[in-house]
Amino acid sequence: MKVINLHQEEREVIELAVENNRHAQHQIYSKFSPKMLSVCRQYIKDVHQAEDIMITAFMKVFTNLKNFKHEGSFEGWIRRIMINECISFIRVQKKVKFIEDENYFEESFNNIESQFSVEDIQFLIDNLPDGYKMVFNLYAIEGYKHQEIAAMLGINEGTSKSQLSHARKMLQNNISNLKNYTNGTE
Repeated sequence: MKVINLHQEEREVIELAVENNRHAQHQIYSKFSPKMLSVCRQYIKDVHQAEDIMITAFMKVFTNLKNFKHEGSFEGWIRRIMINECISFIRVQKKVKFIEDENYFEESFNNIESQFSVEDIQFLIDNLPDGYKMVFNLYAIEGYKHQEIAAMLGINEGTSKSQLSHARKMLQNNISNLKNYTNGTE
Protein backbone atom coordinates (compact mmCIF):
# COMPACT_ATOMS: atom_id res chain seq x y z
CA MET A 1 0.00 0.00 0.00
CA LYS A 2 1.35 3.41 -0.99
CA VAL A 3 1.14 6.24 1.57
CA ILE A 4 0.09 9.53 0.02
CA ASN A 5 1.11 12.78 1.66
CA LEU A 6 -2.07 14.90 1.77
CA HIS A 7 -0.14 18.17 1.67
CA GLN A 8 2.14 17.18 -1.20
CA GLU A 9 -0.25 18.45 -3.89
CA GLU A 10 -0.57 21.84 -2.14
CA ARG A 11 3.22 22.09 -1.84
CA GLU A 12 3.63 21.34 -5.56
CA VAL A 13 1.03 23.96 -6.52
CA ILE A 14 2.77 26.53 -4.31
CA GLU A 15 6.15 25.74 -5.86
CA LEU A 16 4.70 26.13 -9.36
CA ALA A 17 3.06 29.41 -8.36
CA VAL A 18 6.40 30.69 -7.04
CA GLU A 19 7.71 30.14 -10.58
CA ASN A 20 4.86 32.37 -11.88
CA ASN A 21 2.85 29.46 -13.27
CA ARG A 22 -0.50 31.18 -13.95
CA HIS A 23 -2.49 27.94 -13.71
CA ALA A 24 -1.07 27.24 -10.24
CA GLN A 25 -1.75 30.82 -9.15
CA HIS A 26 -5.32 30.50 -10.42
CA GLN A 27 -5.74 27.26 -8.44
CA ILE A 28 -4.62 29.00 -5.25
CA TYR A 29 -6.87 31.99 -5.92
CA SER A 30 -9.88 29.79 -6.74
CA LYS A 31 -9.41 27.66 -3.65
CA PHE A 32 -8.90 30.46 -1.13
CA SER A 33 -10.67 33.54 -2.52
CA PRO A 34 -14.17 32.75 -1.14
CA LYS A 35 -12.82 32.35 2.41
CA MET A 36 -10.52 35.33 2.10
CA LEU A 37 -13.32 37.55 0.82
CA SER A 38 -15.21 36.61 3.99
CA VAL A 39 -12.16 37.56 6.06
CA CYS A 40 -11.89 40.94 4.32
CA ARG A 41 -15.62 41.47 4.65
CA GLN A 42 -15.32 41.13 8.44
CA TYR A 43 -13.22 44.28 8.48
CA ILE A 44 -14.54 46.19 5.47
CA LYS A 45 -18.25 47.00 5.35
CA ASP A 46 -18.58 47.52 1.59
CA VAL A 47 -18.32 44.21 -0.27
CA HIS A 48 -16.82 45.86 -3.38
CA GLN A 49 -14.04 47.49 -1.34
CA ALA A 50 -13.50 44.19 0.49
CA GLU A 51 -13.10 42.45 -2.86
CA ASP A 52 -10.62 45.10 -4.08
CA ILE A 53 -8.59 44.70 -0.90
CA MET A 54 -8.68 40.91 -1.24
CA ILE A 55 -7.33 41.16 -4.80
CA THR A 56 -4.58 43.54 -3.68
CA ALA A 57 -3.73 41.15 -0.84
CA PHE A 58 -3.58 38.21 -3.28
CA MET A 59 -1.07 40.19 -5.31
CA LYS A 60 1.02 40.42 -2.13
CA VAL A 61 0.50 36.68 -1.56
CA PHE A 62 1.89 35.87 -5.01
CA THR A 63 4.71 38.41 -4.70
CA ASN A 64 5.78 36.97 -1.34
CA LEU A 65 4.99 33.31 -1.98
CA LYS A 66 8.69 32.49 -2.12
CA ASN A 67 8.84 33.48 1.58
CA PHE A 68 6.28 30.88 2.67
CA LYS A 69 8.28 28.31 4.65
CA HIS A 70 5.73 25.45 4.60
CA GLU A 71 5.63 25.67 8.39
CA GLY A 72 2.08 25.87 9.61
CA SER A 73 -1.03 26.44 7.59
CA PHE A 74 -0.83 27.96 4.13
CA GLU A 75 -4.38 29.22 4.56
CA GLY A 76 -3.37 30.85 7.85
CA TRP A 77 -0.44 32.55 6.12
CA ILE A 78 -2.75 33.94 3.43
CA ARG A 79 -5.33 34.96 6.06
CA ARG A 80 -2.74 37.01 7.93
CA ILE A 81 -1.83 38.88 4.74
CA MET A 82 -5.55 39.60 4.17
CA ILE A 83 -5.99 40.91 7.72
CA ASN A 84 -2.89 43.10 7.48
CA GLU A 85 -4.08 44.52 4.17
CA CYS A 86 -7.50 45.32 5.68
CA ILE A 87 -5.91 47.03 8.66
CA SER A 88 -3.65 49.05 6.37
CA PHE A 89 -6.63 50.12 4.27
CA ILE A 90 -8.62 51.18 7.32
CA ARG A 91 -5.68 53.15 8.69
CA VAL A 92 -5.20 55.02 5.41
CA GLN A 93 -8.88 55.64 4.68
CA LYS A 94 -10.38 56.22 8.08
CA LYS A 95 -7.47 57.27 10.24
CA VAL A 96 -8.81 55.18 13.13
CA LYS A 97 -8.19 56.60 16.55
CA PHE A 98 -8.05 54.40 19.61
CA ILE A 99 -9.09 55.96 22.87
CA GLU A 100 -6.97 54.81 25.76
CA ASP A 101 -9.12 53.74 28.65
CA GLU A 102 -7.40 51.95 31.46
CA ASN A 103 -10.63 51.82 33.49
CA TYR A 104 -12.24 48.97 31.57
CA PHE A 105 -13.44 45.74 33.11
CA GLU A 106 -13.87 42.27 31.65
CA GLU A 107 -17.41 41.08 31.16
CA SER A 108 -18.61 37.70 30.16
CA PHE A 109 -20.09 37.70 26.70
CA ASN A 110 -22.63 34.98 26.14
CA ASN A 111 -23.05 33.46 22.73
CA ILE A 112 -25.33 35.41 20.47
CA GLU A 113 -28.69 33.74 20.43
CA SER A 114 -29.39 31.49 17.50
CA GLN A 115 -32.46 33.48 16.45
CA PHE A 116 -30.22 35.89 14.56
CA SER A 117 -28.97 35.21 11.04
CA VAL A 118 -25.36 35.57 9.98
CA GLU A 119 -26.40 38.72 8.11
CA ASP A 120 -27.89 40.19 11.32
CA ILE A 121 -24.72 39.48 13.25
CA GLN A 122 -22.51 40.89 10.47
CA PHE A 123 -24.72 44.00 10.36
CA LEU A 124 -24.22 44.51 14.11
CA ILE A 125 -20.45 44.07 13.83
CA ASP A 126 -20.33 46.37 10.77
CA ASN A 127 -21.94 49.15 12.79
CA LEU A 128 -19.26 49.13 15.47
CA PRO A 129 -16.79 52.03 15.34
CA ASP A 130 -13.74 50.97 13.31
CA GLY A 131 -11.39 50.65 16.29
CA TYR A 132 -13.86 48.48 18.21
CA LYS A 133 -14.54 46.41 15.11
CA MET A 134 -10.86 45.74 14.37
CA VAL A 135 -10.04 44.69 17.92
CA PHE A 136 -13.23 42.62 18.21
CA ASN A 137 -12.52 40.77 14.95
CA LEU A 138 -8.86 40.18 15.78
CA TYR A 139 -9.67 38.91 19.27
CA ALA A 140 -13.03 37.14 19.01
CA ILE A 141 -12.90 35.87 15.45
CA GLU A 142 -9.22 35.51 14.59
CA GLY A 143 -8.11 34.44 18.07
CA TYR A 144 -5.23 36.87 18.56
CA LYS A 145 -4.16 37.76 22.09
CA HIS A 146 -4.25 41.37 23.27
CA GLN A 147 -0.46 41.59 23.20
CA GLU A 148 -0.45 40.55 19.51
CA ILE A 149 -3.29 42.94 18.67
CA ALA A 150 -1.49 45.80 20.38
CA ALA A 151 1.64 45.10 18.33
CA MET A 152 -0.32 44.83 15.05
CA LEU A 153 -2.24 48.06 15.61
CA GLY A 154 0.48 50.06 17.34
CA ILE A 155 -1.53 50.53 20.55
CA ASN A 156 -1.13 49.60 24.21
CA GLU A 157 -2.33 46.21 25.40
CA GLY A 158 -4.71 47.99 27.81
CA THR A 159 -6.18 49.94 24.91
CA SER A 160 -6.84 46.68 23.07
CA LYS A 161 -8.63 45.28 26.12
CA SER A 162 -10.61 48.48 26.51
CA GLN A 163 -11.66 48.52 22.85
CA LEU A 164 -12.84 44.91 23.15
CA SER A 165 -14.78 45.66 26.31
CA HIS A 166 -16.51 48.64 24.68
CA ALA A 167 -17.23 46.61 21.53
CA ARG A 168 -18.82 43.86 23.59
CA LYS A 169 -20.99 46.32 25.50
CA MET A 170 -22.10 47.99 22.28
CA LEU A 171 -22.86 44.62 20.68
CA GLN A 172 -24.83 43.50 23.72
CA ASN A 173 -26.91 46.69 23.63
CA ASN A 174 -27.48 46.38 19.90
CA ILE A 175 -28.40 42.70 20.22
CA SER A 176 -30.86 43.58 22.95
CA ASN A 177 -32.35 46.34 20.76
CA LEU A 178 -32.57 44.00 17.77
CA LYS A 179 -34.13 41.30 19.92
CA ASN A 180 -36.74 43.76 21.24
CA TYR A 181 -37.43 45.02 17.73
CA THR A 182 -37.77 41.46 16.39
CA ASN A 183 -40.11 40.52 19.23
CA GLY A 184 -42.14 43.68 18.74
CA THR A 185 -41.49 44.98 22.25
CA GLU A 186 -39.79 48.17 21.10
